[in-house]
Amino acid sequence: MDKDVFAPKPESPMGPWDVVVIGSGPSGLTAAIYTTRGAASTLIFGGEVWGGQLMLTTMVDNFPGFPEGILGPELMEKMKKQAERFGAEFVGVNVDSIDVTKKPFEIKSGGKTYLARSVIVATGAETVWLDAPGIKKLIGKGISSCAPCDAPFFRGKKVAVVGGGDSAMEEASVLTKYASEVTLIHRRDEFKASAAMQEKVKNDPKVKIMWNSEVIEAIGETKLEKLVIKNNETGETAEVPFDGLFIAIGHKPTSDIFARQIERDERGYILKKTWHSGTSTRGIFVAGDVTDKHFRQAVVSTGMGCMAAMEALEYLEEDK
Repeated sequence: MDKDVFAPKPESPMGPWDVVVIGSGPSGLTAAIYTTRGAASTLIFGGEVWGGQLMLTTMVDNFPGFPEGILGPELMEKMKKQAERFGAEFVGVNVDSIDVTKKPFEIKSGGKTYLARSVIVATGAETVWLDAPGIKKLIGKGISSCAPCDAPFFRGKKVAVVGGGDSAMEEASVLTKYASEVTLIHRRDEFKASAAMQEKVKNDPKVKIMWNSEVIEAIGETKLEKLVIKNNETGETAEVPFDGLFIAIGHKPTSDIFARQIERDERGYILKKTWHSGTSTRGIFVAGDVTDKHFRQAVVSTGMGCMAAMEALEYLEEDK
């Protein structure tokens, strides 16, 4: 396609739009780049807080094309500008509801109704953070939820992982390749992770385990310096120095507005009903962490956004 050909806009800002993308993380913005380049009018509901979890990160070193790394917010701003360059319309509002029983689909936001011939759901998933003083202040400053993303920053450092499931074991396992010491902090006296995952970390000489313990505060001004840890059996607290804290107590897919509209699993992840991106509702596609419960990587989400967009374009062609 010629670089000066841009996606057309509908006669009304309310639509019907060829594609409405709900979400503005890597998957949603990638999808919009592809749909606009496919000459499909595209509206992005970016949300009041746009950009996804990369907006909470500092340096991103594992996204292809940036050999020196790039700040998470800067990467998202570049993706947004690229989508807008090819004609995508971006609105920084949340979607309140969607009605999939009507064609075009009806999407309500801020008291207005928008029409969409197809929809790409890319609303992502939210990390379940610890509800303790200092945690949110230090996210990206020593506190993370993604060891594959941030472990290299803690080479030779002392780090902690909070959690007891498979995700916590995986985080700890990745961190042992870089950190000098990894402490697993768990509020109970046994893990719920699979036996194989438990054995892997328990047999690693770099891993220490603090049973029946909780992080009740994170301390540090510009970076994490120490954690206040409470022993649930004795009630005693102690300040322990740590360079990093990785929280692995779960993720919550941002999918509540799609309840009873699109099929989800018991945890709220939207289910794919075709090999690529199709959902239980024809004409609605899904990409990114709202359906991906395993990888949760920006580069994976961008690939899924591409697939969803290409499938949406095929659908629009067939639907003519």
